[in-house]
Order: sequence, then structure tokens, then C-alpha cells
Amino acid sequence: MIQGMVFAFLGGLGLFLYGMKIMSEGLQKAAGNRLRLVLEKLTTNRISAFMVGASVTAIVQSSSATTVMVVGFVNAGLMNLMQAIGVILGANIGTTITGQMIAFKVHHYALPAIGIGVALKFFTRNRRWQYFGEILLGFGMLFYGLDVLKDGLACLKTQPFFQEAFVSFSHNHIVAVLAGALLTIILQSSSATVAITMTLAASGALTFEGGLGLILGENIGTTITALLASIGTNVPAKRAARAHMMINVLGVVYMLMLFPFFARLVNNFTPGDPEMVVTGAQQVAEYGMALGDKPFIARHLANAHTFFNVFNCLLFLPLVGLLAKICIWMVPAGDEEESTYHLRYLDNRVLDTPTLALAQAHKETTRMADLCLRMFDQTMECFENYSLKLVEKVFRKENTIDMLQKEITDFLVNVSQLSTTPEISREVNATMYIVNNLERLGDHCENLIRLVERMQDQKIVFSPEAVEEIADIKKKAREFLELVISGLEKGDQEKFMVLARGLEGSINSLEDRYRNRHIERLCEDRCSVVPGLIFIDILTNFEKIGDHCFNICETIAGEKL
Repeated sequence: MIQGMVFAFLGGLGLFLYGMKIMSEGLQKAAGNRLRLVLEKLTTNRISAFMVGASVTAIVQSSSATTVMVVGFVNAGLMNLMQAIGVILGANIGTTITGQMIAFKVHHYALPAIGIGVALKFFTRNRRWQYFGEILLGFGMLFYGLDVLKDGLACLKTQPFFQEAFVSFSHNHIVAVLAGALLTIILQSSSATVAITMTLAASGALTFEGGLGLILGENIGTTITALLASIGTNVPAKRAARAHMMINVLGVVYMLMLFPFFARLVNNFTPGDPEMVVTGAQQVAEYGMALGDKPFIARHLANAHTFFNVFNCLLFLPLVGLLAKICIWMVPAGDEEESTYHLRYLDNRVLDTPTLALAQAHKETTRMADLCLRMFDQTMECFENYSLKLVEKVFRKENTIDMLQKEITDFLVNVSQLSTTPEISREVNATMYIVNNLERLGDHCENLIRLVERMQDQKIVFSPEAVEEIADIKKKAREFLELVISGLEKGDQEKFMVLARGLEGSINSLEDRYRNRHIERLCEDRCSVVPGLIFIDILTNFEKIGDHCFNICETIAGEKL
């Protein structure tokens, strides 16, 4: 009996978690980039952020996924702390949808959903229908797993150890809260632990008050996911994770103080007696449940979960500003020294959410482009005010750019290996192409600094005419780099490619004209051979920088790849 119970528990839990993963991924694929755009654009104030958090979590069926996304967005600089707290409050309400669905007994439709989901996924060619197939398949597996879980957990109520534990949960609410938090930390899914609690209660193993204590604890346990996601992130991301923990912990504390009143409130608003037990054949037929089951308790616990999070949001939504100040006090900026020479935005923990992973990669790529511009400026400064310290800075930036190329590419390869949409695959390829061009652009800056070093070693001085020509082509190259950064930050804007083609043509024209002028100077014996060769190499590197900038602009505008 114990073996069968353990097998049913493990198998049912595995089906539940895997079904939730498939359903969440299918929903994210169906939503595509809109999910990222909604989180980025529609969180301008606390009310809209709250609504977005609730709706996105209801869609992806995971508050953990939403809060990890929020931590990632804050880490990537796409969202501020006030917006993040609003989204987290909404996510707490959105996650209660799973419990409500369980209470509505939709598990009766699990097997048909699996059948229809498999048919759509494997026998349709339309990609959107395939995504809907994944959603239905995940939905069916989730609730079929819940059915298996229920059969396995039904035996627990007859085991003396568990009977004593469940009785203690009813009388000692703090123990119940701690048990719920611990179970959620172990499973890393509040939806799974809420499902287990409701299943245990429905099978008659738990009282309503014991189940309510577990539900409250599960709201604390779910904050661990965000805290884990914040490890290694920047200060604002750590603050967002602390906000999530603080909201849920404070909510549970005041709810424990008002526990009898809260339990009575839920009872008054929910039909049926939560402690009623199915005792006869007539009730078995009426409620569709086994003898010893409690037909109304699941609905009471689902409503308690929803009410708790609604009350929490009503309490804390007006206090978002105060919460942000407390989080800033808890995680002061002085605790972290961010180095230019390390990754700032990439986080492998968000690879399960490709749209967020791409947002992070794009942010890191934009930072890489900005680093290229600073490297270019320092290289140009060396032409006028040469110093070993400046040269060292340029070489350090070149090493950083090489490191960024490798890390961003590895990160994007991991994204591409996931089950992604064609749109995401195209964006992955485009970002890889941009990163490679930025790295080559850095190589040409390195070439230029080596030419400057050679001029210093050989004490070569260019004529005023040559210096002026270098200044002209340098100005155009810098304008091109600024256009690249603007394109990466704002996307394809009006006249973007017109400006790019103009700058590309200007640099090519200047390189050709100044090369011909140099040949004339050589022929007229106004320039010696060695300085002339260095000058030609300098022009060639500027022209190559222009080529790579143009390649990036074409990719941003969608004309390449």
C-alpha cells in the first residue's frame, strides 16, 4: 500500500509539474513577443503594473515565472522597482486561478484535453494551432496528474503519523504555515503545493483550518523562487525579490493575527460546509466523490487563497512607494560594485522564458555597442594625446568585448536549443550577427591603436593635411557608431536606413578620395613610404568599421537575415 501511494504521489506530481511546464510554454509561445511588450510598456504606474501582473500570471499559470521575469526585467533595466512591486502584487492574484480551476473540478476534462492537444500538436501544420495543442496537452496532463495525486494521497489519512500531523495543523496554525512554506520551497511551485493541499483536504485528510494554514505558508514559500533568481543580479533586482518576500510574509503575519475572522469570512462567502463528509451512496452519486471525501472544502480553500491575495493587494498597492523605500533600505546601493568588465544583464535562470532571455541578450548587446563607442573614442584620443594608460584601457575594453561576444553567443545558443517560435529563432540569429559585427568592430579599433603605437615607436608624424583627413573620416565613423546604438535602443526608426546608407557612402567615398590624395603626395615626394603605409592602413580600418556598422543597421532594419 505504501509503495503504491508513493508511486502515485511521485507520478501524479510529475504529471502535474510537467503539464504546467508544457502549458506555460505553449501559452508563452502563443503570446510571443507580446508578453514581453506588455510587461515592458504597460507598467507605467502601479495600477497598470498590477493589472499586467495579474493578467500575465493568469495566462502563464505561474506566479514564479512572472516574478522571475520581473526580477530579470529589473536586472536588465527594463523596469523600475515601483513597477516591479505593482506587477508582483498582480502576480499574487493571477496565481490563484489554478486553485479556482481545481475547485471547479475541471479534471473531468483532462483526458479529452490530452487527446485534442496531441491531435493539434502532431497533426496540424498551422503553428498557432500547434501552440494551442501544447496548451491543451499541458492542461490535460496537469489535471490528470492531479487525479493520480488524489488517489495516492487518499491513503495518507489512514496513516497514524500523518493523522497526527494533520491534527496539529488544525490546532497550531504556525506549524501549518511553516509546513506549507517548506513544501513550496522543496517543490519550487506554489501551484503544485496548493493543488496538493486542496487534494488532501478534499480526500478528507485535512480540516479547513489546517488547509488554510498550509495555503498561507505556501504564499511565503513561493517567494523563495524570486529570491533565488535574484542571486548574482544587480541591486534593483535584489530589491524587487525582497519586495515579493516582504509583501507575502507581512500578509501572512497579519492574517495569522486575524485567523478566526478570516476563516469565518471565507465560510460566509462560500456555499456549503467545508467539514461535511460524504457518508452514503446518495451523496456519492450527488457529489461525484468517494466515501469520506469532503465535497465543499476545495472551494473554500480556493476562495481563501484568492481572498488572502486580494486583501494583500488592497493593503499594499497604496503603499508601493513606502515598500520601495524599505527595500532600498534593506539592499543599499553600496553593497554592490558593478564592474564594467563583467556580464551585467545575462541570467541563465530565465532561459525557460525565451522572450525575457532575448530581452536580456539585447540589453547586453546594446551595452557591448556602447563599449565599442567608448573604445573608439579612447583610440581616437590616442591619436592626439598618446599615453600608455590610455592604450591599456583600450586593450582591456577589447578583451571585454571578446568576452561579451562569447558569453552572449553561448547564451543565445542555449535559447535556440529550447522549443522556440520561428520569430524568436530569427531574433536569435539577428542578435548573434550583430554581436559578431560588434566584435569585429572592436578588432579594427585594436588595429588602429596598434598603428598609433607603431607611429610612436618610429616617431612618425603625419602632415597637417593627413591629420585633417583622419579627423574627417573619424567623425563620420563615430556618427555611424552613434546611429548603431540608437538603432539598438529604439529599433528601426524613420529614415534610419537612409542615414545608414548615407554614412556608409560617405566613409567609402572619403576612404577612396584620401587614398588617391595620398598616392598623389607620394608621387610628388611630399610623403615617405612608411608613414604612407600606416596612413593607408588607418583608412582601411575606418572603412571596415563603417562596413560593420552598416551590417548591424541592415540587421536592425530587417534587411539582413
